[in-house]
Amino acid sequence: MTIAEFRWNAADQFIGRAEDLARLEQWWRRNNAEPINLFGRRRVGKSWLFRKFAHGKPAVVLVAEQTTPAQQLSKLADQLSPHLPFRPDITEIGQLFTVLHQLADKQKVLVVVDEFPYLLGSSPTEIQNALSSVQATLERLRDDSRIKLILCGSAVTQMEDLQSERSPLHGRLQRFALAPLEFADARGFMPALDPLEQLTRFSISGGMPRYLAAVSTGPLATVLAREVIDRNAPLFNEPIALLQAEVREPAVYLAILAALSAKPADSALLSERTGMDGRLLGYYLDKLEIMGLVRKRRPVGADAKARSTQYQSNDDFLRFWFRFVHPFQADLEAGSDASSHVKHHVIPVLSEHTASTFEDLTRRWLRQEHPEAAKVGAWWGPALNTERRAKRRFTEEVDSVGLKGKTCVVVGEAKWTHKAMPLDVLTDLLQYKIPALEQAGHKPSPDMRIVLVGKTGFSTALQHAAAADPRVRLVTAATILTQVR
Repeated sequence: MTIAEFRWNAADQFIGRAEDLARLEQWWRRNNAEPINLFGRRRVGKSWLFRKFAHGKPAVVLVAEQTTPAQQLSKLADQLSPHLPFRPDITEIGQLFTVLHQLADKQKVLVVVDEFPYLLGSSPTEIQNALSSVQATLERLRDDSRIKLILCGSAVTQMEDLQSERSPLHGRLQRFALAPLEFADARGFMPALDPLEQLTRFSISGGMPRYLAAVSTGPLATVLAREVIDRNAPLFNEPIALLQAEVREPAVYLAILAALSAKPADSALLSERTGMDGRLLGYYLDKLEIMGLVRKRRPVGADAKARSTQYQSNDDFLRFWFRFVHPFQADLEAGSDASSHVKHHVIPVLSEHTASTFEDLTRRWLRQEHPEAAKVGAWWGPALNTERRAKRRFTEEVDSVGLKGKTCVVVGEAKWTHKAMPLDVLTDLLQYKIPALEQAGHKPSPDMRIVLVGKTGFSTALQHAAAADPRVRLVTAATILTQVR
């Protein structure tokens, strides 16, 4: 029995993910490597990634569907028939994995089981029994087969659970969490656009390939109305569908994500915004963290248990949707014109949404430019004591701070506005923010750099001040966006 090379017609359309493909190729070359547990949100590009990887290799790709396990196994037997001299009789998941191992008894074969959780049943007992059967088969046949197995799924929490100590597959799978594309890769979807426009569209898509493909070409206002805002648009209800497929109380998770869409919040503020008991929030926030939709945020240099811990949205598309779609869904569903909505309620304030993504990318670029900084992140904390006592300033925030130990080696501010950056940005840093950093225990190094990044350039006064201070570097947004990796 010989397995033919897998051919994928869209292989030449694949964009980015060089590191992910390199990791898979390294795994392919190793003998007896554990199976891979490949998971990530729907639309993140899992199917494209494993098909690109399988292209040109002896491979079998099986795709499960959302039906009963018995029906699943029968359909998978049909999918396996072309690769075997007979149609296998598969009535139990252990038998399926026995057949898959037999495919590779004479040659190395890549086998992908997509949407693996659909094979496991729905009750905890069914899932545990199915996983135990899979584990027993893997143990029994691993030395008699050259199979290279990938288990793939979009049910993030269930796939993550495969790694847990309570799972029969604990310690037997390599975890491979597929993240959204970084900006450098996402640019490949928009080669005809200038870097500033690329960032705007990236900040809408959140680096998800499916969303990028939807918003990458055509006039932006037209694209947004057609793909996201119109009640019949393919992405109009996307976050709701995502949560309904993943969690049991989607309304609760929607409330939390909506509360975090505008600004980060600590537990107390989040409790106030959602009306939920703060003691109950932790469970839901942990689940959203596992799904990659929320992340913890602390001032750079703060202890992991710092009281200043906040939560923030970790997905730009969700931030966009909760700001520009969710509050207006009832009106849009009732017939409000999508194009008019985009014109009056989205485009005029879209730069405010994009600013957060720009700040994240600036921090990423600063890590490249200043490798001496062990940590780079946003910082916030109390204003200078003299300012607080006088009730002039109470808190300070700095977009980017790079630390080497407790020493500050670089600070940066990034402004995504239509006006040239004013001198006040530098003045505030020098008079209030850097001294507040020092008050918090982060003393500036003797050669600390000050990096100011502007979308629309810099005022004449700021340019003169920067020329007179060797610490200050002015950088355009276009420079950042073309250099960041």
